[in-house]
Amino acid sequence: MEDNKIIELYYKRDEQAIDETKSKYDAYLRTVSGNILRDTEDVVECVNDTYLGAWNAIPPSRPIVFRAFLAKITRNLSLKKFRSLSAEKRGGGEASLSFDELSECIVDGKSIDEAIEAKELAGMIDVFLSGRNADDRKIFVCRYWHFDSVLDIAERFGFSESKVKMSLKRTRDELKAYLESKGVIV
Repeated sequence: MEDNKIIELYYKRDEQAIDETKSKYDAYLRTVSGNILRDTEDVVECVNDTYLGAWNAIPPSRPIVFRAFLAKITRNLSLKKFRSLSAEKRGGGEASLSFDELSECIVDGKSIDEAIEAKELAGMIDVFLSGRNADDRKIFVCRYWHFDSVLDIAERFGFSESKVKMSLKRTRDELKAYLESKGVIV
């Protein structure tokens, strides 16, 4: 079923909307969550919570790109679960490694909230990434938005793992310099 028809089902409060969403996007949403959590039960919980989140958000929201809308809900729920599990000394997956890699660019002994409001920081990162070549942007987004492993990124785009690692390192270094120039980090 087309996305706009699924969204109309949500607007009509027809429970078939959830069934259609699950039928079309369940595997994709499990991948998004699985890249962050790695635990099957936690992934299933976050994906099921995504369907409830979509049900509660539509209406009034009318997503333009339904897949991205769902992925954002899943990602946010999975990150929340990841933080909860990490606080309990559990968790794992690529998210932990990704956070460690990116922390040198964003956090300098302070939380991101103390450094700058998250929305402004995201805007700055968007501007920064818009000036990078397409391959570097794709690699960066796959690693730090989707939490894909270096190996997965290399296989997806036909690059060597060393090329992916080097691209990530250069982009992080350039991002750090960019954020320093904007006064975000010292």
